[in-house]
Amino acid sequence: MSIIVWYLWFQGVDFISNTGYETISLRLNDGRRTCKDMEELLKMRASAEEKYGKELVTIARKAGGLYEICTLRTSFDEMKTQLENVGNFHIQLSTLLKEEAKRMEQFRERQKEQRKKFDAIMEKVQKTKVSLFKKTIDSKRSYEQRCREADEAEQTAEKMASASTATPKQIEKMNNKSKQCREAAVEAEKQYKSNIEQLDKTRKEWESTHINTCETFQQQEEDRLSVLRNALWVHCNHLSMQSVKDDECYEDVRTTLEQCDIIADINSFVEIKSTGSTPSGNIYFLCISYRILSPICRFSNLLQSNCSIGSKWSINEPVAQPTETSEGLYASITECPGFQTSSEGYKVVYDYAPQVNDELSVSVGDVVVVIDQGEDGWWTVKRNGLTGLVPGSYLAKE
Repeated sequence: MSIIVWYLWFQGVDFISNTGYETISLRLNDGRRTCKDMEELLKMRASAEEKYGKELVTIARKAGGLYEICTLRTSFDEMKTQLENVGNFHIQLSTLLKEEAKRMEQFRERQKEQRKKFDAIMEKVQKTKVSLFKKTIDSKRSYEQRCREADEAEQTAEKMASASTATPKQIEKMNNKSKQCREAAVEAEKQYKSNIEQLDKTRKEWESTHINTCETFQQQEEDRLSVLRNALWVHCNHLSMQSVKDDECYEDVRTTLEQCDIIADINSFVEIKSTGSTPSGNIYFLCISYRILSPICRFSNLLQSNCSIGSKWSINEPVAQPTETSEGLYASITECPGFQTSSEGYKVVYDYAPQVNDELSVSVGDVVVVIDQGEDGWWTVKRNGLTGLVPGSYLAKE
């Protein structure tokens, strides 16, 4: 598409009109405002990028994650690192945008200074043209007026010369007046022609200045459009590159997350923080006070029994020593009066493991014969030829 030349399409029918130049000048003013708007856009975007980048850096440094371990800790640290990198990239982008805004401001100021020169020249030639046009119009009116006066004076002189009543002196006077009017008309004609010539010269100068100004302003408009288009293009490129950089950083995080192993983290925690694999033992109820007193009670009965028997013997008679059996000392001890003796069969309802030597091990379902039912809750039972103590609450009558 061929470009349209401005000065051919911004003329004016009125001789003193300056509409074409004013229209172009208004367009340049609007373009200058657009440059200012672009400059402000870059500055605001730079400020936003800088603020965003600094906030990302602050977040990355305060993110924590210090209590995590193993592969997830590595991924979390990588996320913080890349987040800080993204923040720094945005801060760098803000610097580039500020530089673009500065260049836009410089371009706008250069065009402003260049335009000032042509505005001053156009204003000067326009004032000259208008002033000379008015002067020419005035000279034209004066010339027309002098011509009418000269014609009227000549007509009057001719009439007077042909009149019989006119004296030679009157005729001469009228002829002199007619001559003076004609001379004034000729002088007005010369002035009018001179003004016309000057006005035409000024018109040509104005047209030349108008053409040069239109060409310069059109070139300015082309430069402005080109600069603004390139600035927007570069701005979009910066943002696209920033997006690519951001994605590369986040891709590094994703690569690290691919190496995150849940099983490895679980096992690592066990290896680092393990407290052992042996659980604590079961806790059973044990009435210690009655267990301690029972043998003493049986032993005191034994002493009493021996004493009563010994009173029947002579002091000089030797006392027969009790024969010790394999069942131990308490096999020959007489039971305390408080114990009840029974030979009934009972069934074990709970497992019991002995805690001391005189206790008997029993399991659920075993059938035992109860020999003694102690008041302390411990019963003497017999199972498979073995005798020992078990908790009475662990037994039930068949």
